[in-house]
Amino acid sequence: MMRRKPELLCPAGDWERLNMAVLYGADAVYLAGSSFGMRAFAGNFTDEELRRAVRFAHEHDVKVHVTVNTMPRSEEVDKLPAHLELLNDAGVDALIVADLGAFTMAGKYAPRCERHISTQQSIANYASAQSWYDLGAKRVVLARELSLEEVREIRRRVSPELEIETFAHGAMCVSYSGRCLLSNYMTGRDSNRGACAQPCRYQYALMEEKRPGEYFPIFEDEQGTYIMNSRDMCMIDHLDDLMDAGVDCIKIEGRAKSAYYAAIVTGAYRHVIDDVWAGRPVDPVWRDEVEHVSHRHYSTGFFYGYPGQYYESSRYIRDWQICAVVTDCDENGLATLSLRNKFSVGDEVEIVGPDCKPFTITVPQMYSEEGEALDCPRTPQMVFTMQLPKQVPAYSFVRHAVDLSGK
Repeated sequence: MMRRKPELLCPAGDWERLNMAVLYGADAVYLAGSSFGMRAFAGNFTDEELRRAVRFAHEHDVKVHVTVNTMPRSEEVDKLPAHLELLNDAGVDALIVADLGAFTMAGKYAPRCERHISTQQSIANYASAQSWYDLGAKRVVLARELSLEEVREIRRRVSPELEIETFAHGAMCVSYSGRCLLSNYMTGRDSNRGACAQPCRYQYALMEEKRPGEYFPIFEDEQGTYIMNSRDMCMIDHLDDLMDAGVDCIKIEGRAKSAYYAAIVTGAYRHVIDDVWAGRPVDPVWRDEVEHVSHRHYSTGFFYGYPGQYYESSRYIRDWQICAVVTDCDENGLATLSLRNKFSVGDEVEIVGPDCKPFTITVPQMYSEEGEALDCPRTPQMVFTMQLPKQVPAYSFVRHAVDLSGK
């Protein structure tokens, strides 16, 4: 089986996240217009913003995949041709579709765009993957519930020209590739149309019919009651196995996550992919970076067997907080920054940026735009300056460990 260097496909929920994914090393980004995308609460892009996004990404040799992967109702389908024509004319590289009707219409109204089959189609065998290729698909995004051996078997038994994409990092759904009715039933928000309320993360209890208001905890085991809470996927330690399986593209989940998440996870996977492909030892600093973003307890998904669940809580691990973003830095290290969270002179912070390894400094004197000395800037988005020990790229982050002591 041919070993392939996979494309790194990263989330771009809005302009800021697009910018971060591109600058931190994505080969391609996936985003959505204002309709037909599976993340209704990401920022998404207006028609004009979408055109600009494609131009920006292409200027940086990054491809753009647009999600058209909801299951549209008949009245929505009437609006689909105009949307597809817009994407075609904007120069979008690929459309990620799930509905067969949308797939067929994409071939007609967006002939310049490749058609990729969304994980919403739950492709779990070679016959299904090959059938989509025979219909005109360029790529299939496999169901997240497959083992590595099953991925390898699909690769072996489909046309070599069919590209295979798999998720490698991010949140996982308790339901089968997102096909869940809990959100619809409990909140009226349709999970298959991008509006999931994540009721699988709720804490549940048992109530007896004749004793309303008395709640009895449900224990799956002694750890607690979050019986449907899934772990996050993290395959950064196993990218060589994905390459050996013939995967053409690894995908980072997270269009609704922060710009910091998009940047840090993209940068980490970029460096590890490059090291593994070149046969170099992986620098452990990049593996450690995925621990610096908000996440649930990690697992390797279904690639090596059932991932198990985490029952203690549905809370995210948030050990690090962003203090500021570097907007400019001259060759002498004089940086202009935009404030995100409170920090003070004398604090120990880390700085990390595009192709810039994290390093630690003690915060020096800071100054307002008017030259006033600042010990602790407080106004959100406030612009200020600070002397760094070296030049760092724009869009670098200043961060510090979160104090969990309660002091």
